Amino acid sequence: MTRRGLLASGGVAVTFGAAACSRGAPESQTDARTEGRMSLATTQDGTTDWSSLSTDQWRERLTEQEFRVLRKEGTEPAGSSPLDKNWDEGTYVCAGCALPLFTSEQKFDSGTGWPSFFDHLPGAIETKTDFKLIIPRKEYHCARCGGHQGHVFNDGPSPTGLRYCNNGVALDFQPASEA
Repeated sequence: MTRRGLLASGGVAVTFGAAACSRGAPESQTDARTEGRMSLATTQDGTTDWSSLSTDQWRERLTEQEFRVLRKEGTEPAGSSPLDKNWDEGTYVCAGCALPLFTSEQKFDSGTGWPSFFDHLPGAIETKTDFKLIIPRKEYHCARCGGHQGHVFNDGPSPTGLRYCNNGVALDFQPASEA
């Protein structure tokens, strides 16, 4: 069973086909993410307890790039993600836990080289202030697993005026046709 088959959202498993996997990652990256997974920490009701996964468990379930971005708050190079140029209808989910974060209707071309969105799904993200570049920036994470997604800026389009600048490696794409 792939990691996506193990993931649960509110007790409902989210399963993706091979086509969805290849959209978010090169084939070799997808293979690395689905082989030899460790068992997940679960709660009494059988759902995954994302807060109790160890660093080793995260390393097992994520590729090196995903781990660096999602767990160590790294940034992928601009223009490196095929999701930046993906305009298919569907949902963008966290690559760490498959929580739906954005819809294709919320996506726009920011010209930055990273997938960008003007809004997020309700309850999907949490923010904190990041001082890594000395100037404070608003960083956002997946609300369920805490995986780093990117930064939010005040230079986006209407109706919010915001730009959620996301690392593509921190996302997987679920086409609407597979929902």
